[in-house]
Amino acid sequence: MLRRWVLGHAFGRIPGAPDFTPHVPPYLEDLLPLAPERPTRTLGALQAKQLTGPVMLNLAGLDVTVVADDLAALFVRNFDDLETQLSLHRFAWVRDDSDPDQVDALWRAWAEGFSTPLAHWSWHPYTAGERAVNILNYASQHGLPGDRDRTIAILAAHAPAIAARLEYFGDHHTSNHLANNGRALYVLGRRLGMAKAESMGLKILQEEADRLFSPSGMLREGSSHYHLLVLRLYEDLVHEAFAETVTRARRVASALMLPGGLPLVGDISPDISPDDLLAVLDLQGDGVLDGDGWLRADVGAWSGLWHASPEGFSHMPGHGHQDVGSFDLHYGDEAVIVDPGRGAYGEDGDAALYRSAVMHNGLMLGGKDPYPANKPYYDDDFRERVAGSAPSLQKTTAGVRLNFDAVERDWDFDGDTLTLTDHVRGSGAMTITRTLITPLPVEQKDGGVMIQGRNARYWVECGDGDIHVRLVTRWLAYGRGIPATAITITRHGRVPFDGEITLSAMA
Repeated sequence: MLRRWVLGHAFGRIPGAPDFTPHVPPYLEDLLPLAPERPTRTLGALQAKQLTGPVMLNLAGLDVTVVADDLAALFVRNFDDLETQLSLHRFAWVRDDSDPDQVDALWRAWAEGFSTPLAHWSWHPYTAGERAVNILNYASQHGLPGDRDRTIAILAAHAPAIAARLEYFGDHHTSNHLANNGRALYVLGRRLGMAKAESMGLKILQEEADRLFSPSGMLREGSSHYHLLVLRLYEDLVHEAFAETVTRARRVASALMLPGGLPLVGDISPDISPDDLLAVLDLQGDGVLDGDGWLRADVGAWSGLWHASPEGFSHMPGHGHQDVGSFDLHYGDEAVIVDPGRGAYGEDGDAALYRSAVMHNGLMLGGKDPYPANKPYYDDDFRERVAGSAPSLQKTTAGVRLNFDAVERDWDFDGDTLTLTDHVRGSGAMTITRTLITPLPVEQKDGGVMIQGRNARYWVECGDGDIHVRLVTRWLAYGRGIPATAITITRHGRVPFDGEITLSAMA
């Protein structure tokens, strides 16, 4: 697909990315650059003592223990995963109940080496924004760490530094990061009394809400965790301008919650674990979701969540996976079939594997992902010419139906039994692979697989393929997972093909 685009673009048949000015959203052309402002408000000082004992930090994907005399070295340490280093500089480990002595000591250590804006990851606008908000949120309850006047000056310098490198890269390639930049400017301006920063941040947040969320209130980026993250971003602002956005996004978030927990569809953010985020949001876990590529169905004791991007390709930019028609399924309050999530960002190794169709509860033809890799410079016409119509999910009288290219899948529920029927059109021979991933213990037996739940057993049976089980990881947070099992059913033969998988709950 990329080769086709390159050749078409070279000969003038396919347009390139639209023109834009990096870091300058059109609605801010008359407001940038943002000049430094003198803060007109202040906060109290943190009451802290000299740190003596070791510090244990819960960073993205890694727990780190450091002694009090080695704090400065911590901030120049290189970690295997850049996200671990960024979470350190974002002060993402700070919680409302964090020890004041530790917060004060670590802030002082950071300020000694990084207080001046730099062309360094520590001052990337997203990282700078997260740091400013995390410190100010903590300070609003406990006081500012470090020397108060110096800390205020350092925080105030964050605003023009962020505004100078806003993460705007055209309408085709701007993600939730720009709204995050806006939140930082708004919070800095609001808490420290810097009117221009506050006004600019509010403008960004208002404009980006329409870009980020569909009319239904669903985040466009293909991730359930990121939906909750951006919901919290807007909800925490407690501003009437975002009341409707928050109401719609919260309604969607509640419907994403199945009885056995939140399905982690798409990427998992390193900023905060799903469990910690859910504890803050306090979602009800009910509601209707049927649109924008997401569908929730509740039939008897079964509850499920299905996803198929309404654009076919994962939204660009975004955090979606190769998960066309993939689903999570709960029986009562027990998660039986789950999306395993992804434990890290990257383009190779496990990061690429857990984004691929191999690690989703779907159907693969010839071992291939349903879509080629998306690129921000592809336009909608080119995507449709190459890949055809987008998939569709719809409710039926018995359950759910997916139509996608040559494949139709029907999930029909009858009491304690799910029958998953597949129809594959076409001609010739091909390998068809169907996958079910469960977090529960399994035992492969003659004719099928027994899944052992808390209060029930679940029998998986399929007579038209070879069944295999293999150990995989179910990611519960960025870089943190537990064992799970992938059940794969493989068939090599001619198409058209019709087949069934049954999943039965047994006492």
